[in-house]
Amino acid sequence: MARSAAIGKPPVSEALRTGLIFGIVEALTPAIGWTAGVTVSRYVQTIDHWIAFILLSGVGIHMLYVAFQGSADTAPKGRSVAALIATAVGTSIDAMAVGASLAFLQVNIIVIAIAIGLATFAMSSGGMLVGRLIGNRLGKVAELVAGLVFCGLGTMILIEHMS
Repeated sequence: MARSAAIGKPPVSEALRTGLIFGIVEALTPAIGWTAGVTVSRYVQTIDHWIAFILLSGVGIHMLYVAFQGSADTAPKGRSVAALIATAVGTSIDAMAVGASLAFLQVNIIVIAIAIGLATFAMSSGGMLVGRLIGNRLGKVAELVAGLVFCGLGTMILIEHMS
């Protein structure tokens, strides 16, 4: 929602693109974890909190930077695919470990991955569309809050896994 508000009424195609990227990444990460199984999962679990922290904090710091740049009339025009993928990976890296644990439960990972991907697509696209209603009046504030939330989320993941 914050990104949509900061962009200032992005087209529906931008909301769908965001939802598609988040949905695909969120569907792939548990499937990758499931495929990799226990062996690779152990290696990822030892550093997944650092990966999530770096990605989420990096995106959050970038959002804070954008929030403080330019005039009040200047809203960012969009988000690169690379930035969206980094954000999506940062928010779903722990799903890889969940996918590895699903390998022991004899579940149909394809059905689960599709359900996760569709739910994420709907929520991400919906969030972007709701952000359109907020408008660019609150865009800089929303970008600032979202940046702080991403930094906080990355930090919480790091602290949780280190304690």
